[in-house]
Amino acid sequence: MSGKTSKQSAIITDSVACLTGEQVQKYRIGIVPLNIVYDGRAYKDWVDIAPKAAYELFLKNPDVFSTSAPTPEDFLRAYRDAALQSKNILCITLSAKLSTTCNTAKIAVDYAKKELPGTHIEVMDSRTATAAEGFIALAAAEAAEAGKSFAEVVDAAAGMRDKVMALVLLDTIRHVYRSGRVPRIAAQVGSILNLHPLLSVHNGVNFIGVARNRDKGIELLLRKTKEKVGGKPVHMAVLHAYAQEAAEKLKQRAAAEFDCRELWVSEFSPIMGYACGTGTLGLAFYTEG
Repeated sequence: MSGKTSKQSAIITDSVACLTGEQVQKYRIGIVPLNIVYDGRAYKDWVDIAPKAAYELFLKNPDVFSTSAPTPEDFLRAYRDAALQSKNILCITLSAKLSTTCNTAKIAVDYAKKELPGTHIEVMDSRTATAAEGFIALAAAEAAEAGKSFAEVVDAAAGMRDKVMALVLLDTIRHVYRSGRVPRIAAQVGSILNLHPLLSVHNGVNFIGVARNRDKGIELLLRKTKEKVGGKPVHMAVLHAYAQEAAEKLKQRAAAEFDCRELWVSEFSPIMGYACGTGTLGLAFYTEG
Protein backbone atom coordinates (compact mmCIF):
# COMPACT_ATOMS: atom_id res chain seq x y z
CA MET A 1 0.00 0.00 0.00
CA SER A 2 1.36 3.37 -0.92
CA GLY A 3 0.27 6.87 -1.81
CA LYS A 4 -1.58 9.65 0.00
CA THR A 5 -4.31 9.19 2.55
CA SER A 6 -7.44 8.82 0.44
CA LYS A 7 -9.96 6.64 2.27
CA GLN A 8 -12.14 6.83 5.36
CA SER A 9 -10.77 3.44 6.46
CA ALA A 10 -7.99 1.00 5.60
CA ILE A 11 -8.33 -2.74 6.12
CA ILE A 12 -5.70 -5.25 7.22
CA THR A 13 -5.99 -8.98 7.73
CA ASP A 14 -3.59 -11.91 7.98
CA SER A 15 -2.60 -14.55 5.43
CA VAL A 16 -4.88 -17.20 6.97
CA ALA A 17 -7.84 -15.28 5.49
CA CYS A 18 -7.00 -17.03 2.19
CA LEU A 19 -7.92 -14.04 0.03
CA THR A 20 -6.97 -14.16 -3.63
CA GLY A 21 -4.44 -11.75 -5.08
CA GLU A 22 -7.18 -10.13 -7.13
CA GLN A 23 -9.30 -9.43 -4.05
CA VAL A 24 -6.35 -7.98 -2.14
CA GLN A 25 -5.44 -5.69 -5.03
CA LYS A 26 -9.02 -4.59 -5.79
CA TYR A 27 -9.73 -3.47 -2.23
CA ARG A 28 -6.17 -2.53 -1.23
CA ILE A 29 -6.25 -4.88 1.76
CA GLY A 30 -3.05 -5.14 3.77
CA ILE A 31 -1.97 -8.73 4.42
CA VAL A 32 0.20 -9.67 7.39
CA PRO A 33 1.82 -13.05 6.70
CA LEU A 34 2.21 -15.71 9.34
CA ASN A 35 5.45 -17.66 9.44
CA ILE A 36 6.35 -21.09 8.09
CA VAL A 37 9.55 -22.76 9.31
CA TYR A 38 11.02 -25.72 7.47
CA ASP A 39 14.21 -27.35 8.66
CA GLY A 40 15.28 -24.17 10.44
CA ARG A 41 14.56 -21.80 7.54
CA ALA A 42 11.75 -19.25 7.95
CA TYR A 43 9.32 -18.20 5.21
CA LYS A 44 6.54 -15.61 5.15
CA ASP A 45 3.25 -17.27 4.23
CA TRP A 46 2.14 -16.28 0.67
CA VAL A 47 5.11 -13.85 0.43
CA ASP A 48 8.35 -15.86 0.45
CA ILE A 49 6.61 -19.09 -0.45
CA ALA A 50 3.36 -20.01 -2.23
CA PRO A 51 1.03 -22.52 -0.58
CA LYS A 52 1.76 -25.22 -3.17
CA ALA A 53 5.51 -25.00 -2.54
CA ALA A 54 4.96 -24.98 1.22
CA TYR A 55 2.85 -28.13 1.04
CA GLU A 56 5.55 -29.83 -1.01
CA LEU A 57 8.03 -29.08 1.77
CA PHE A 58 5.52 -30.37 4.32
CA LEU A 59 5.15 -33.63 2.42
CA LYS A 60 8.91 -34.10 2.28
CA ASN A 61 9.24 -34.11 6.05
CA PRO A 62 6.32 -32.99 8.28
CA ASP A 63 8.47 -33.37 11.39
CA VAL A 64 10.69 -30.39 10.48
CA PHE A 65 7.75 -28.21 9.38
CA SER A 66 6.27 -25.73 11.87
CA THR A 67 4.46 -22.41 11.98
CA SER A 68 4.36 -19.27 14.12
CA ALA A 69 2.39 -16.06 14.49
CA PRO A 70 3.59 -12.72 13.07
CA THR A 71 5.68 -10.48 15.29
CA PRO A 72 4.51 -7.08 16.56
CA GLU A 73 6.94 -5.54 14.06
CA ASP A 74 5.15 -7.36 11.22
CA PHE A 75 1.87 -5.73 12.25
CA LEU A 76 3.51 -2.37 12.89
CA ARG A 77 4.89 -2.44 9.34
CA ALA A 78 1.36 -3.09 8.03
CA TYR A 79 -0.03 -0.26 10.16
CA ARG A 80 2.57 2.12 8.71
CA ASP A 81 1.55 1.18 5.17
CA ALA A 82 -2.17 1.40 5.95
CA ALA A 83 -1.70 4.85 7.53
CA LEU A 84 -0.70 6.11 4.07
CA GLN A 85 -4.27 5.31 2.99
CA SER A 86 -6.25 6.39 6.02
CA LYS A 87 -6.07 7.54 9.61
CA ASN A 88 -8.60 4.85 10.53
CA ILE A 89 -7.40 1.24 10.35
CA LEU A 90 -9.33 -1.95 11.03
CA CYS A 91 -7.21 -5.07 11.48
CA ILE A 92 -9.12 -8.39 11.30
CA THR A 93 -7.23 -11.40 12.61
CA LEU A 94 -7.33 -15.15 12.86
CA SER A 95 -9.37 -16.42 15.83
CA ALA A 96 -7.70 -15.81 19.17
CA LYS A 97 -8.68 -19.38 20.09
CA LEU A 98 -6.43 -20.70 17.32
CA SER A 99 -3.40 -18.42 17.46
CA THR A 100 -1.65 -15.61 19.32
CA THR A 101 -1.95 -13.48 16.16
CA CYS A 102 -4.81 -11.33 17.52
CA ASN A 103 -2.92 -10.54 20.72
CA THR A 104 0.21 -9.70 18.74
CA ALA A 105 -1.77 -7.29 16.57
CA LYS A 106 -3.00 -5.54 19.73
CA ILE A 107 0.53 -5.28 21.11
CA ALA A 108 1.58 -3.61 17.87
CA VAL A 109 -1.20 -1.03 18.31
CA ASP A 110 0.53 0.21 21.47
CA TYR A 111 3.74 0.74 19.48
CA ALA A 112 1.81 2.45 16.69
CA LYS A 113 0.28 4.98 19.08
CA LYS A 114 3.74 6.46 19.59
CA GLU A 115 4.88 6.23 15.98
CA LEU A 116 1.63 7.11 14.21
CA PRO A 117 -0.05 9.83 16.29
CA GLY A 118 -3.52 10.69 15.08
CA THR A 119 -4.05 7.23 13.62
CA HIS A 120 -6.87 5.16 15.09
CA ILE A 121 -6.35 1.39 14.90
CA GLU A 122 -8.91 -1.19 15.96
CA VAL A 123 -8.19 -4.94 16.10
CA MET A 124 -11.08 -7.36 15.57
CA ASP A 125 -10.91 -11.05 16.41
CA SER A 126 -12.62 -12.79 13.48
CA ARG A 127 -13.43 -15.79 15.72
CA THR A 128 -12.79 -17.94 12.67
CA ALA A 129 -10.19 -18.64 9.97
CA THR A 130 -9.69 -19.41 6.28
CA ALA A 131 -12.00 -17.66 3.80
CA ALA A 132 -14.61 -17.13 6.53
CA GLU A 133 -12.13 -14.64 7.98
CA GLY A 134 -11.60 -13.45 4.41
CA PHE A 135 -15.30 -12.70 3.94
CA ILE A 136 -15.21 -10.53 7.09
CA ALA A 137 -12.26 -8.57 5.70
CA LEU A 138 -14.01 -8.22 2.33
CA ALA A 139 -17.19 -6.90 3.97
CA ALA A 140 -15.13 -4.25 5.74
CA ALA A 141 -13.16 -3.43 2.61
CA GLU A 142 -16.30 -3.07 0.48
CA ALA A 143 -17.78 -0.69 3.04
CA ALA A 144 -14.53 1.29 3.08
CA GLU A 145 -14.44 1.52 -0.71
CA ALA A 146 -18.04 2.76 -0.64
CA GLY A 147 -16.92 5.67 1.53
CA LYS A 148 -18.70 4.51 4.68
CA SER A 149 -17.64 5.94 8.04
CA PHE A 150 -15.19 3.96 10.16
CA ALA A 151 -18.01 3.02 12.56
CA GLU A 152 -20.01 1.67 9.61
CA VAL A 153 -16.98 -0.27 8.37
CA VAL A 154 -16.55 -1.89 11.79
CA ASP A 155 -20.28 -2.67 11.89
CA ALA A 156 -20.08 -4.31 8.45
CA ALA A 157 -17.25 -6.53 9.63
CA ALA A 158 -19.03 -7.41 12.87
CA GLY A 159 -22.24 -8.21 11.01
CA MET A 160 -20.41 -10.55 8.67
CA ARG A 161 -18.61 -12.19 11.59
CA ASP A 162 -22.00 -13.13 13.04
CA LYS A 163 -23.20 -14.98 9.96
CA VAL A 164 -20.20 -16.40 8.10
CA MET A 165 -19.30 -20.07 8.53
CA ALA A 166 -16.49 -22.42 7.52
CA LEU A 167 -16.65 -26.22 7.27
CA VAL A 168 -13.45 -28.18 6.74
CA LEU A 169 -13.10 -31.81 5.65
CA LEU A 170 -9.78 -33.45 6.52
CA ASP A 171 -8.32 -36.02 4.16
CA THR A 172 -6.37 -37.49 7.06
CA ILE A 173 -6.45 -37.16 10.83
CA ARG A 174 -2.73 -37.97 11.03
CA HIS A 175 -1.52 -34.42 11.77
CA VAL A 176 -4.36 -33.15 13.98
CA TYR A 177 -2.35 -33.78 17.15
CA ARG A 178 -0.34 -30.67 16.19
CA SER A 179 -3.35 -28.57 17.16
CA GLY A 180 -2.94 -29.72 20.77
CA ARG A 181 -6.55 -30.92 20.85
CA VAL A 182 -6.05 -34.57 19.90
CA PRO A 183 -3.43 -36.94 21.39
CA ARG A 184 -0.85 -38.12 18.86
CA ILE A 185 -1.76 -41.78 19.35
CA ALA A 186 -5.43 -41.03 18.65
CA ALA A 187 -4.46 -39.22 15.44
CA GLN A 188 -2.35 -42.18 14.37
CA VAL A 189 -5.17 -44.62 15.02
CA GLY A 190 -7.64 -42.40 13.17
CA SER A 191 -5.28 -42.24 10.21
CA ILE A 192 -5.00 -46.03 10.09
CA LEU A 193 -8.80 -46.29 10.14
CA ASN A 194 -8.95 -43.78 7.25
CA LEU A 195 -11.28 -41.44 9.13
CA HIS A 196 -12.22 -38.14 7.50
CA PRO A 197 -13.41 -35.69 10.18
CA LEU A 198 -15.63 -32.73 9.29
CA LEU A 199 -14.93 -29.63 11.39
CA SER A 200 -16.53 -26.23 11.77
CA VAL A 201 -14.29 -23.23 12.43
CA HIS A 202 -16.07 -20.69 14.64
CA ASN A 203 -15.07 -19.75 18.17
CA GLY A 204 -12.50 -22.51 17.91
CA VAL A 205 -12.58 -25.77 15.99
CA ASN A 206 -15.58 -28.02 16.50
CA PHE A 207 -16.10 -31.62 15.42
CA ILE A 208 -19.41 -32.06 13.59
CA GLY A 209 -19.11 -35.39 11.81
CA VAL A 210 -16.90 -38.10 10.35
CA ALA A 211 -16.84 -40.22 7.19
CA ARG A 212 -15.03 -43.44 6.39
CA ASN A 213 -13.88 -42.39 2.90
CA ARG A 214 -13.30 -39.19 0.92
CA ASP A 215 -16.39 -39.42 -1.29
CA LYS A 216 -18.67 -39.86 1.71
CA GLY A 217 -16.84 -37.02 3.41
CA ILE A 218 -17.60 -34.67 0.51
CA GLU A 219 -21.26 -35.69 0.63
CA LEU A 220 -21.27 -35.00 4.38
CA LEU A 221 -19.66 -31.59 3.78
CA LEU A 222 -22.30 -30.67 1.21
CA ARG A 223 -25.17 -32.00 3.33
CA LYS A 224 -24.09 -30.03 6.41
CA THR A 225 -23.67 -26.92 4.28
CA LYS A 226 -27.19 -27.34 2.88
CA GLU A 227 -28.54 -27.59 6.43
CA LYS A 228 -27.00 -24.19 7.16
CA VAL A 229 -27.83 -22.51 3.84
CA GLY A 230 -31.29 -23.86 3.12
CA GLY A 231 -32.56 -22.44 -0.15
CA LYS A 232 -31.15 -18.95 0.39
CA PRO A 233 -28.78 -17.20 -2.01
CA VAL A 234 -25.23 -17.81 -0.80
CA HIS A 235 -21.75 -16.36 -1.14
CA MET A 236 -19.22 -19.18 -1.05
CA ALA A 237 -15.51 -19.93 -1.25
CA VAL A 238 -14.02 -23.36 -1.93
CA LEU A 239 -10.74 -24.05 -0.15
CA HIS A 240 -8.14 -26.73 -0.66
CA ALA A 241 -4.77 -27.83 0.65
CA TYR A 242 -2.70 -29.13 -2.29
CA ALA A 243 -5.86 -30.51 -3.94
CA GLN A 244 -6.66 -28.20 -6.85
CA GLU A 245 -8.46 -30.81 -8.96
CA ALA A 246 -10.68 -31.90 -6.07
CA ALA A 247 -11.44 -28.23 -5.31
CA GLU A 248 -12.53 -27.57 -8.89
CA LYS A 249 -14.88 -30.57 -8.74
CA LEU A 250 -16.27 -29.33 -5.43
CA LYS A 251 -16.78 -25.90 -6.98
CA GLN A 252 -18.79 -27.51 -9.78
CA ARG A 253 -20.94 -29.33 -7.23
CA ALA A 254 -21.47 -26.12 -5.27
CA ALA A 255 -22.46 -24.19 -8.41
CA ALA A 256 -24.99 -26.89 -9.31
CA GLU A 257 -26.46 -27.44 -5.83
CA PHE A 258 -26.58 -23.92 -4.35
CA ASP A 259 -27.84 -20.52 -5.48
CA CYS A 260 -24.36 -19.01 -5.50
CA ARG A 261 -24.19 -15.26 -5.93
CA GLU A 262 -20.42 -15.45 -5.48
CA LEU A 263 -18.18 -18.51 -5.79
CA TRP A 264 -14.40 -18.59 -5.80
CA VAL A 265 -11.54 -20.97 -5.08
CA SER A 266 -8.52 -20.32 -2.89
CA GLU A 267 -5.73 -22.33 -1.35
CA PHE A 268 -5.94 -23.31 2.30
CA SER A 269 -3.09 -21.52 4.08
CA PRO A 270 -0.28 -23.94 5.04
CA ILE A 271 -0.50 -22.34 8.48
CA MET A 272 -3.77 -24.19 8.96
CA GLY A 273 -2.63 -27.10 6.80
CA TYR A 274 0.11 -27.73 9.35
CA ALA A 275 -2.50 -29.44 11.54
CA CYS A 276 -4.99 -30.45 8.86
CA GLY A 277 -2.65 -32.00 6.29
CA THR A 278 -2.76 -32.01 2.50
CA GLY A 279 -5.92 -33.02 0.71
CA THR A 280 -8.07 -30.90 3.02
CA LEU A 281 -11.17 -29.36 1.42
CA GLY A 282 -13.42 -26.69 2.84
CA LEU A 283 -16.35 -24.38 2.21
CA ALA A 284 -16.69 -20.90 3.69
CA PHE A 285 -20.03 -19.23 3.16
CA TYR A 286 -22.76 -16.84 4.25
CA THR A 287 -26.32 -16.39 3.10
CA GLU A 288 -28.16 -13.29 1.98
CA GLY A 289 -31.04 -12.03 4.03
